[in-house]
Amino acid sequence: MEAAAAPVANQGESHGTAAKTARCGDSDESAADYISRVPDAVLCTIISLLPTKDGGRTQIFSRRWRPLWASAPLNLEVRTRHPGPGVPIRTSSVFPDAASKVISKHPGPARRFCFHGLCPGDLHDQAETWFLSRALAKLHELDVGYAFCDERNPGRNPLPPSALRSAPTLLVAKISCCDLPREMVPSMGFDLLQRLSLISVYISVDVFRGLLPACRALESLHMSNVLGTRCLHVRSPTLRSICFRNTSGRAELVIEDVPRLVRLLIPFGCRENCGTIRVISAPKLEILGPLLPVVSKLLLVSQGVSSADLANSMHTVKILALRCSGYELDGVLNILRRFPCLEKLYIIFHKHYEMDAKIEPQYDRRLYPIECLQTHLKTVVFETFVGHDKQLEFAKFFVLNAKVLKEIEFEGIYGAKNDVSLAYQHTLLRVENRASRDAQFEFRSRYRNTAIHLLRHIHDLSVADPFEQL
Repeated sequence: MEAAAAPVANQGESHGTAAKTARCGDSDESAADYISRVPDAVLCTIISLLPTKDGGRTQIFSRRWRPLWASAPLNLEVRTRHPGPGVPIRTSSVFPDAASKVISKHPGPARRFCFHGLCPGDLHDQAETWFLSRALAKLHELDVGYAFCDERNPGRNPLPPSALRSAPTLLVAKISCCDLPREMVPSMGFDLLQRLSLISVYISVDVFRGLLPACRALESLHMSNVLGTRCLHVRSPTLRSICFRNTSGRAELVIEDVPRLVRLLIPFGCRENCGTIRVISAPKLEILGPLLPVVSKLLLVSQGVSSADLANSMHTVKILALRCSGYELDGVLNILRRFPCLEKLYIIFHKHYEMDAKIEPQYDRRLYPIECLQTHLKTVVFETFVGHDKQLEFAKFFVLNAKVLKEIEFEGIYGAKNDVSLAYQHTLLRVENRASRDAQFEFRSRYRNTAIHLLRHIHDLSVADPFEQL
């Protein structure tokens, strides 16, 4: 019986293996059928999203794929010679000679074109030829400029005259380390442009004044170290997000009339001061920061109220981020008084410098009550919290005075490692005496760089809270 049973078992195993093989074959065939059923238009979209080299390599897949590359919108990233030791090379890019061949063979249109020369005038004539080509005639995304900027000699890094030839079809544009000539103003018409980045760009007052009205669909504007004018006046009926950074601290940003503006972001370095910001009319502004707690650097002018009036406030702001060392509680309170409806506050701690303790006068809490602490502030997040005495006193103020607080988070190397340390931290913060009995406390041992996070998601308008990092 045992001998007879063995062949039966083997037969059953063989039958199962054959069935499994047949199923795998059907699966492979089904997968092949799925790909063959995908329309050419969808495949072309996929190819256009691939890096330059990978998009070209799809021609080897099969006979059907060979003509698709030429039909797909071109995605071309060009690099010049090696950027130098320690600087990584983007493997998705191609050298100029290869780029010229690609542009000559592709009939267009182009989805994206990225080119950064290393030095002023580097490959200027060749780049001009590319921009005048048929392949780049209806460009959607442009990233152009130089790798380095000589701020002492403005006017020496001219943008190729034909770089903005595709202005009417552009959706995204990033211009870096070059000059926007005055002659370009009359010809500018960015009817479809939604996202614009100006990085270390030299631009005159007249050119900037003509640029924004030419962007009729602009939703997100990123300006970093814009040169050539000390005061940038922004008026736009479509802008929803502005990101502003100026490492010199001498520039002034004036939000004159931006009725749809929801967020104003200020990425920062270690001790950067973004300069002065004046908000004249932004009736929908909800997200602001990170700012230094210096009242004189944030001037709110709304509904006819003078900016000199320290009681001037902005009721629409719900999320605010501030930078401090823990020594500037009075400065922070002076700022908070201007945002009576604030719901979420980020405090980003940095190293203490002697000048930080002198930047604001002492705040009189009896004379000037802070409305948001009484009725609206529900969440406080302390970033890079290390737990020294000043930071503890700083945090303790919110524990004892925020009456509707729901959650307070501490992020840094001071996270609770066990029940004993957690109880000790609660004692230091006087949790038992908290103003809000509903407040929950959370300690996380992690470090995050808010400035880098903001820069990575600078134009992502789908994010409700750009400071939140999950």
